Amino acid sequence: MWRGKGKGPELERLATLAGEASAEAAVAMESVRQDGAEAPAPPAPPDLTAAAFFDVDNTMMMGASIFHFARGLAARKYFTTSDLAGFAWQQVKFRIGGRETQDSVRSSREQALSFVAGKTVEEMNQVGEEIYDELMADKIWSGTRALAQMHLDAGQRVWLVTATPVELAAIISRRLGLTGALGTVAEHVDGVYTGRLVGDLLHGRAKAHAVRALASREGLNLRRCTAYSDSSNDIPMLSVVGTAVAVNPDAGLREIARARGWEIRDFRTGRKAAKIGVPSVLGAGAVAGAVAAGMAYRRR
Repeated sequence: MWRGKGKGPELERLATLAGEASAEAAVAMESVRQDGAEAPAPPAPPDLTAAAFFDVDNTMMMGASIFHFARGLAARKYFTTSDLAGFAWQQVKFRIGGRETQDSVRSSREQALSFVAGKTVEEMNQVGEEIYDELMADKIWSGTRALAQMHLDAGQRVWLVTATPVELAAIISRRLGLTGALGTVAEHVDGVYTGRLVGDLLHGRAKAHAVRALASREGLNLRRCTAYSDSSNDIPMLSVVGTAVAVNPDAGLREIARARGWEIRDFRTGRKAAKIGVPSVLGAGAVAGAVAAGMAYRRR
């Protein structure tokens, strides 16, 4: 744990602030189009109090979404390929180990903030749309996508929950036809990023705070909700809902899932967990997871 002595209360405050800011941004983005025009109100889902929450990296998407984003930025000369190489090493460790550490997440925050400062929200959104089509669309796990569609077909809302910047998370959500996304909120003034975060990265306990905050705003009954993740860092989020599902789990999460009787789905190999029917996956109550990255960015 990188949490220093005496830092716990402050980190918890930042996590709470990050969660509340993410929920506020997610609700706002749900009702506004990318170009700023008001979006027509979607029909109300039949099941108003149940929803599903999906982590992104290694759960909904193969590898880290921010790495694919960084590749696209490097191709557009936002930074050099040697800068990308350092981040590529972080991606290799993530893909092999399937787990990020608290130290790597803190380092990601510090490195990312220097990069986004001075960039416009409009620019990052436009680039994000292009990079999704080029490098992310074919990285979606079809099995996880099917699980999300199952919740949509059941009349439930589906949200992504990720440490990825909320703007990029919203693009991924929209392209997948989901309801919206909870992500890390980078402060911006007059459409320009300041280089500061609102609270902290949406990671660990901050994800649980975001889910609670969104549930309060949207009138969700968390006992009737389901959450999906691959990482033991998301145990706080998985623990606040009625049904938790481990998808492509790291060793720590697999152990916890077995101990708590959580369902396990693994799409990385030919293995299949015990067959799960629709009522089980949706949960007993439901039917009835700033460019926050580990890029080794060096300011030129």
